[in-house]
Amino acid sequence: MRQSLSLITLGVGDYARAKAFYEGLGWTVAMDLEETAFFPANGVVVTLWSREKLAADLGIADSGASWSGAALAHNVASREEVDQIVVQAQVLGAEVTREPSETFYGGYAAAFRDLDGHVWEIACNPGFGLSGDGSVILPEGTG
Repeated sequence: MRQSLSLITLGVGDYARAKAFYEGLGWTVAMDLEETAFFPANGVVVTLWSREKLAADLGIADSGASWSGAALAHNVASREEVDQIVVQAQVLGAEVTREPSETFYGGYAAAFRDLDGHVWEIACNPGFGLSGDGSVILPEGTG
C-alpha cells in the first residue's frame, strides 16, 4: 500500500459556525455540498461535516470526548506567522491552549482548539523546509 493521506474530516457541531471560523482564518472553500465544506490544503483536503453524521457514517458511537489524542499541525515560515494565526484564531473564538513560545527542538509554536475542540498546532520549525505551496519538506537521511 502506498503511504497517502487524502482527506481529514473534522466532525463539527454547527456547520455554519465552523465554516465561518475557517473562512475567517483565510481558508477558501473549494466545494460546498450538502453542508459539507472541502478546503484544499497542499494536496490534502480538510473537510467539515456534521459530527453526528460523521459518527453515524463511520459506525462510531459519539462519546463527546474532549480530546481524541490527535492534533493537526500547520507549519509556517516565520514566528510572526505563528503569532498572526493564533491571534486571528482567538479573535474568531478559538481557545488558545499554548501561547506562542520557544520549543524543545529550537522552533516556535502555539496551539489552539477550534470551535469544535479540534486541536491545531501552528509551528515554525527550523529543521523542516517549506516548499512554495507550504508543503513540509522533511530533512533527508533522518529515517
